[in-house]
Amino acid sequence: MQRASGASIIFRMRRFMPLVLVLVLGLAACGTGSDLEPAAQTPRGGPRPYLTATSSRTPTPWLAAVESALPTPTPLTYTVVYGDTLIGIAGRFGISLEELMAANPGIQPNALSVGTVLFIPVGGSISDEPTPTPVPLAVQQARCYPTPDGGLWCFVLVQNDYAETLENLLVQVTLLDAAGQTAAAATAYAPLNILPPGKSMPLAVFFQPPIAPDLQPRVQLLTAIRLLPGDTRYLPAFLGSTLVDVDWSGRTAQVTGRVMLPAESAAANLVWVVGVAYDEAGNVVGLRRWEATSSLQPGGGLPFEFIVSSLGSPIARVELLVEARP
Repeated sequence: MQRASGASIIFRMRRFMPLVLVLVLGLAACGTGSDLEPAAQTPRGGPRPYLTATSSRTPTPWLAAVESALPTPTPLTYTVVYGDTLIGIAGRFGISLEELMAANPGIQPNALSVGTVLFIPVGGSISDEPTPTPVPLAVQQARCYPTPDGGLWCFVLVQNDYAETLENLLVQVTLLDAAGQTAAAATAYAPLNILPPGKSMPLAVFFQPPIAPDLQPRVQLLTAIRLLPGDTRYLPAFLGSTLVDVDWSGRTAQVTGRVMLPAESAAANLVWVVGVAYDEAGNVVGLRRWEATSSLQPGGGLPFEFIVSSLGSPIARVELLVEARP
């Protein structure tokens, strides 16, 4: 099975970088990685990049309660990724194209957008291809950071303890008031489509201001699906020559390196690198996704460079993940 891999990181401290407190969270299903202002709501077509600014002081994170509810086959959702077709998705889940379209009125087979969330009906004709099974997924931590404008960033760190790569990761984050009533709710998305075995990755969501300061976050895992054996939608990209420079304050880190493909691989037209910033206590404090603007050829490499910033405590380390698709 082909999967994305992490990379070892070399750190060195820079004492001359200015204090630039900008968190860029890349969550778009496709695009060039440009910075965008937060939208009022995350569109159904898929998550989009956000640009927020942190304050000079370190905000106190909100700790989110994690529900014990596990993903189940009913109801089941699937997020469209690059290369998907409706008939292909229907076949993977053992249902007919007509059943899939009936469960998703308004969806056009010839105009399927990356990031679209489809509802998968139960039943239908069963194909010979095994059906992806939703699985429980370990939630390592869930923390929310208030922003100076009254908004709220929430990071939900999940870990893949299975031998298979997981895809289609979704988490629901609900903000409850003192009476236990829902004040706001939104879906947290992963910056990559897949999570390799033994790896951790935060899912993120931004709540638009104003957000009351006395709300209690609650987290519930929605979906996590094992990648089917022999799936060729993901290429065996790996990282090399990686370097992380953390500035003197620990508020920002510059990340550089190269994404590479084996010579026997197919060419990659979509390449993403994700940098996850952690503090000394192991808490997620920042997240950034870099997107390539050119294809990656077999046996070749693409240089990458980006900055990841902290919404909380100073950055102690940055971990990298990569994804490449034909």
